[in-house]
Amino acid sequence: MVNSSRRTLLIIDDEKPFCEAVRDYLESERLEVLYVHTSADGARVCSERRIDVVLLDQKLPDGEGHALAPGILEKNEQAKIIFITAFPSFENAVAAVRAGAFDYLSKPIDPEELKMMVESAMRTLDLEQVEQLQNYTREKERDSAVIVGKHGSFPEVIRIVDMAATTKAPVLISGETGTGKNLVAKSIHYKGSNAGSAFVSINCAAIPENLIEAELFGYEKGAFTGATYAKKGLFEMADGGTLFLDEIGEMPLHLQSKLLSVLEDRTVRRVGGTTVRPVFVRIIAATNADLEQVLGKTFRKDLYYRLSVIRIHIPPLKDHREDVPELCSHIMSEITSGKVTQLPKEEIEKLKAYDWPGNVRELKNILERALLLQRSTYLSPSQLIERSTAPVKMMPTSVSADGELKTLEKAERELIEFTLSKLSGNVTQSARALGLSLSTLKRKIKEYGFTPRS
Repeated sequence: MVNSSRRTLLIIDDEKPFCEAVRDYLESERLEVLYVHTSADGARVCSERRIDVVLLDQKLPDGEGHALAPGILEKNEQAKIIFITAFPSFENAVAAVRAGAFDYLSKPIDPEELKMMVESAMRTLDLEQVEQLQNYTREKERDSAVIVGKHGSFPEVIRIVDMAATTKAPVLISGETGTGKNLVAKSIHYKGSNAGSAFVSINCAAIPENLIEAELFGYEKGAFTGATYAKKGLFEMADGGTLFLDEIGEMPLHLQSKLLSVLEDRTVRRVGGTTVRPVFVRIIAATNADLEQVLGKTFRKDLYYRLSVIRIHIPPLKDHREDVPELCSHIMSEITSGKVTQLPKEEIEKLKAYDWPGNVRELKNILERALLLQRSTYLSPSQLIERSTAPVKMMPTSVSADGELKTLEKAERELIEFTLSKLSGNVTQSARALGLSLSTLKRKIKEYGFTPRS
């Protein structure tokens, strides 16, 4: 089986014994070693396959090594060229650097020094690959962080987003589930001066209470059972960039005080550690709950006021239905990778008439399903809405069909099941409708074996 992660080293040197000795010494499961003896053969091999590291002699039978280097880099721009020569000189070193050398060695070559240099070249290749992938992902996220909305209160939302992007002040975003709080946070980050830095996000409700502290602040080796190595937390990973704390209202009280300390002192201490580490992180938090109703109870007042230096409230989709046509065009363009897909006018009108309890997220889900189920050129997402809003069953009561009173457990189970069904499996909205905390409802869902949508 071919190892797809195996690197390739090409030796271009006219001394066959030297080439064979290097091949025997360096070749491994991670590194394939090839060799040729002329510039012409070196150029041919580099044009036929990917070469990662080149060991290039300065003096070849048919030319100078530094003259071949530009052609190698043209065909394999990521390649790391290590020049070798039996006649070291300042002029040769300068020529090698100008030709794009990664490093320079003189004969006779110390095998260990050569091995270290080749390993350094491969590590550099690995790091460059990771950086390229991160840059690509960052560009894709930046391009997708577009806020679509021109009606209702959305112009004011966009104005505050643009203003927030010019500062490093904490931001608190509120709005119903599915309105696009994550998108607004990304838009603030990518419009700001730290757009090239990390954007790190965490859903405070999605991580168990006993793990969230280690996730945010990191931990030292031996801090708890299973901590076999030290690990950075999300604050350190986001250093210089933005940390987005979604569902901030679900953060445990004892961690709220630690978060406040980070905001005030700009330092973190890992779990089990004694070292205080400086971090410069822009905090953006989001909530779908009214935190003002729980201040001093489940949410600290001082943290609330520290986070809400800039407040942004995202209206539900039903309050700006006029944006539905533009949202549909934008969402379908993303789903189809830029392919233009138009909805018939009557479909647009039906979508505008719907209340969208799941907001933009629900609209996106409906459009994705419609595109997947499309059987003709006519796209009918409104039919999926009609199916999803069809009556499911009668509101549960405390009395069974035979007139007997139900147990509290059975009545509770049926009420939770009914509410989840009516709200398309949306856990956050169901918790609000039932008057339960999100964590309590999630525990009961697990207890009863339900499988909600989100």
